Amino acid sequence: MERPGATTLKGNPLTLVGPELKAGDPAPDFEVVDKTLQPVTLQSTGESVRIFSVVPSLDTPVCDMQTKRFNEEAAKLPNIKIYNVSMDLPFAQSRWCGAFGVDNVKMLSDHRAGSFGSSYGTLIKELRIESRAIFVVDSQGKLAHVEYVKEVADHPNYEAALAAAKSAS
Repeated sequence: MERPGATTLKGNPLTLVGPELKAGDPAPDFEVVDKTLQPVTLQSTGESVRIFSVVPSLDTPVCDMQTKRFNEEAAKLPNIKIYNVSMDLPFAQSRWCGAFGVDNVKMLSDHRAGSFGSSYGTLIKELRIESRAIFVVDSQGKLAHVEYVKEVADHPNYEAALAAAKSAS
């Protein structure tokens, strides 16, 4: 399934691959890799409330700020797991985390197959990177909050995602 014009980069329309999910939908499964190149699936992330913060690349200003913001929030939310998903290679994710002292958010790389992106509707067809989005998954495996950020260069609504995660926990 393709969604032409579902996102933009500096006003230029781009196509998202995958479904447009909504709160209340079951969270789709995926397979990505962690910093040790081990596979990670939805099931392996556990049954607690989870936030999946999706970014195009850690080496861009908004993605950098988004990931640092969720890293700060993760320290205050011990019962909520926060994951950062991007197409960045695990080595680049580890380098970035080390450079900025980011250690509360777990990094997940979708570089192998774009499984997360195509399952959650965040894979940008033209660029083969993720669009910016936030997904909150409750302990029952349902989506408690979904935000697809229309313009890739814009910030997500952090407060809405955090409120949904707190409410679901």
